[in-house]
Amino acid sequence: MQYKADSPEEYIEQLPIERQKVISKLRATILNNLPQGFEEQISYGMLGYVVPHTIYASGYHVNPELPLPFINLASQKNYIALYHSGLYADKKVMEWFLAEYSKNCKHKLDMGKSCVRFKKLDDIPYGLIGELCKKISVSEWIDIYQKQINKS
Repeated sequence: MQYKADSPEEYIEQLPIERQKVISKLRATILNNLPQGFEEQISYGMLGYVVPHTIYASGYHVNPELPLPFINLASQKNYIALYHSGLYADKKVMEWFLAEYSKNCKHKLDMGKSCVRFKKLDDIPYGLIGELCKKISVSEWIDIYQKQINKS
């Protein structure tokens, strides 16, 4: 689901109360653990954490007017989604996350390429998400990203 919002606070205010609490806690977890240089904004109708043009002027190769995306957080119809591009692009980070997830959650991991879906709102591994946010710095993300787009 996409919400029309100009700020993260406005996005959260539109959510049902039970989702507001979870998204707010996930947002705080991300902001408290994300390496310096990433910026929060509304991105693709979700909460987004990006490399701003002031750090990576080239922007996102699909649309260079947009900053380089890294993490998105969204309230979808049947779940809360955490989109972490580093999971998809960095095999070591993915392997670490897969190994740690079952140690931190009671329920089975529901995941796409870079999307972690949380259907059980009482079983979100906030500590693990915090650790995941710390795994890749802005400069590391730019290097990983450039290597990926240069392959294609």
